[in-house]
Amino acid sequence: MSVKRSVQFLYFAWLVSMIATFGSLYFSEIRFFLPCELCWYQRIAMYPLVIILGVAAFTNETKITKYALPFSIIGSMIAFYHYLLEKVPGFATVKPCSKGIPCDVAWINWFGFITIPFLALVAFILITVFLLISRKLASKDEN
Repeated sequence: MSVKRSVQFLYFAWLVSMIATFGSLYFSEIRFFLPCELCWYQRIAMYPLVIILGVAAFTNETKITKYALPFSIIGSMIAFYHYLLEKVPGFATVKPCSKGIPCDVAWINWFGFITIPFLALVAFILITVFLLISRKLASKDEN
């Protein structure tokens, strides 16, 4: 029995969510980078996707996309805003993180543009794209 192509993209989305989750845990628990408030919001959007997409992929449930897409879209908006806070000086005047760890501090800055919010943004965009492809392929399979 072969796996439908639509389910394969669910597996891809699940894999990305697992890598992002383990990456965030690596940065906070092994490298001891304390997450700021916006990082926590991104985690709130990412962590449930590991379970939701994992269960959906293993049960071949392609209709999960309507439940998972809001997490990935909202997470990508938060990550994009967070990235702008780090990289665009004009956004530094808006301070969403007034207590604790500042949101405009880049813990990593690989190649001058890859920061933790950038990595989260890429993960959320990949998950969104994979979910949209999965939904489109699933609708073709139904017809």
